[in-house]
Amino acid sequence: MTDSTLKNNHLPNPGENFLNNILLNKIKEVNKRKLNVSITELENSNFFDRSTISLKQKLQNSSLGIIAEFKRKSPSKGWIHADANMQEVTIGYDMEGASGISILTDTEFFGGNIEDVTTVRNKISCPILRKDFVVDEFQIYEAKAIGADVILLIASALTIYEVKNFSRLAHQLGLEVLLEVHNKEELNYLNENVDMVGVNNRNLKTFQVDTGISANLAAFIPPEFVKISESGISNVETVKELNRLGYRGFLMGENFMKAVHPAFALKEFLRQLNE
Repeated sequence: MTDSTLKNNHLPNPGENFLNNILLNKIKEVNKRKLNVSITELENSNFFDRSTISLKQKLQNSSLGIIAEFKRKSPSKGWIHADANMQEVTIGYDMEGASGISILTDTEFFGGNIEDVTTVRNKISCPILRKDFVVDEFQIYEAKAIGADVILLIASALTIYEVKNFSRLAHQLGLEVLLEVHNKEELNYLNENVDMVGVNNRNLKTFQVDTGISANLAAFIPPEFVKISESGISNVETVKELNRLGYRGFLMGENFMKAVHPAFALKEFLRQLNE
């Protein structure tokens, strides 16, 4: 493994937008963790040698796959469900029929941590997407070590070179890769080690949401990639409309997490979806 010291060629300017602020903090956070934990220690994790569960296959086998997200807060809206019980929510998601579970592990902006993944890994059968802002190879080893099955690579946060190298490493470790894009130009980041394309309806610079982004990009995503629509999805008709455009997965967080019982909210959504 080549030690991936974070490059400064795309270092963001503080205060410029939400994404840049998050990335500046993430770079500092990861560099600090690298001083305390070695790659060798991560490779000795109890989860490192486990066989991962394929989210891609789950979605291919489900015409309307919901990836239910556990998210305590967001940078734009603050706390959504501060006291949510991690195990209760994620086990509930699994029992109620989620095709996958997305777990935010960013602490500063989303209120999560890597322990959220390790705590429930052996308690749920769903594939877990470790959702974070990946800026260093270290985080990919870390994702494998905590029991994740899929990592997220955000095109707007990385270079094409980094996406290629990070996705190759993820596949070497047995992890699947979800590449997140927001516009047609970012589809140039696709490579043979990407498994799924997630179209983020949220602009990470402004945090404004428009589900029309997914509709507009659908025809430009090559058919070999499983299409996932992310963010801002709150009604059944939106899911059905995007499904007609080829989307097999729908990542939903706030719509469930703002409910008193997120798993019950998922159950009701799936009931309406299957009517």
